[in-house]
Amino acid sequence: MAIDLLECARCQTDEHVELVSRLTGTQKKVKCTNCGDEWLRGEAARQMKPLPTLEEIKKQFPKPGDVDPVKLARANELKAEFLRREPEPVPNVDPYWRKYQQVFSAEGLPKANPQDLKDFGNSNVGANPGNMSVFNEAWNEMGAQAAAAQVRRTIDYLLRGTSPSALEDRLTALINDATPNAMKGFKESLLTKVLCIVYPNEYLTILMYTGLAGKREIARSLWGLELPAPETTTWTKGRLILWSNDLLRALLGDGFRHQQHAAEFLWWAKDKA
Repeated sequence: MAIDLLECARCQTDEHVELVSRLTGTQKKVKCTNCGDEWLRGEAARQMKPLPTLEEIKKQFPKPGDVDPVKLARANELKAEFLRREPEPVPNVDPYWRKYQQVFSAEGLPKANPQDLKDFGNSNVGANPGNMSVFNEAWNEMGAQAAAAQVRRTIDYLLRGTSPSALEDRLTALINDATPNAMKGFKESLLTKVLCIVYPNEYLTILMYTGLAGKREIARSLWGLELPAPETTTWTKGRLILWSNDLLRALLGDGFRHQQHAAEFLWWAKDKA
């Protein structure tokens, strides 16, 4: 069966041209049954470059190996000096942490007392989240029951949400109000504090990525690493928060009693480096 394609260059007619196969895009292979010539018509589909994975993107973030040896040596000297001191015990942190680990658990959160949730938003025990006036105003406007229900949704989505699957991206969605699970005023510092309590061995009690003594400022002052400013990078806020936490923990190394002890060192050493 003849088809309306370019005529055969040898036979100078399309009378004997037939379709052999359809390829990608609009491209087809055709053949002249009179002389046997085959050729291609149309355009092949463009090959899309696969998107990089989260792990591939993370590899572009600063690493411990990027630290200047002189800076690293000075930071290690400060660490040794700091660890020679006996830390002052903070007696109320452990019971507070244990209480809220139960409150935030999958079993405890649905029945969490509204007052416990509001108190968490305003507590300085273990880590100071800063001024919570926006959270308190939102809580009062919504009423205790509705506000508590929304905080429960926020925390459950942060810890156990599946869409998106990456914690970095759920954290970003909550900070940017890009999900109905977000609670007004329950943003970076409180979300980070939730992670500190639920995963006490993984998250430093430094609750802001950038600020007077955020992770970014500490990395620059103590180790000379310039982490991206949120407003000048395409990396999301959640990725910056979690990746900077991992970076600082890797640089800190062992020897600290807990993450609060490590955070205390960072605040102490930041202005001595």
